[in-house]
Amino acid sequence: MISLIENQITTQEYLAIREKVGWKKLSNKQAQMAIDNSLYFIKAVDENGQLLGIGRIVGDGAVICYIQDLIVVPEQQGKRTGSLIIEKLIEFVEGIRQDDTEIMLCLMCAKGREEFYQKHGFIARPTDSLGPGMIRYMK
Repeated sequence: MISLIENQITTQEYLAIREKVGWKKLSNKQAQMAIDNSLYFIKAVDENGQLLGIGRIVGDGAVICYIQDLIVVPEQQGKRTGSLIIEKLIEFVEGIRQDDTEIMLCLMCAKGREEFYQKHGFIARPTDSLGPGMIRYMK
């Protein structure tokens, strides 16, 4: 059985799950700042409290939000854990959207994961009217 826990994650949990999926290493300070500056965090745990996945929303909470992290441990992928997490992330953003307004929920997914996000209502860019997403790493 999977439980979803909102806005309760430790720096160690965040760093450990990032490491399990091979994401870039962060310093403890970076990880804590990322947690502190998030609009919303969700974690999925099993009946023993073992961390199975996380999701994180950043943004201004009015015009635009981003799914910044959606991480599921490899042995749990393909078992609906990611879907449970993204559904809660979407629910959170819908819950903060002001009446009679539109809010953008954006993300940049890992290569090959587009189908998962499309299943949850996201569109891949570029389109006829939207250019590609872009990134710049700063060291």
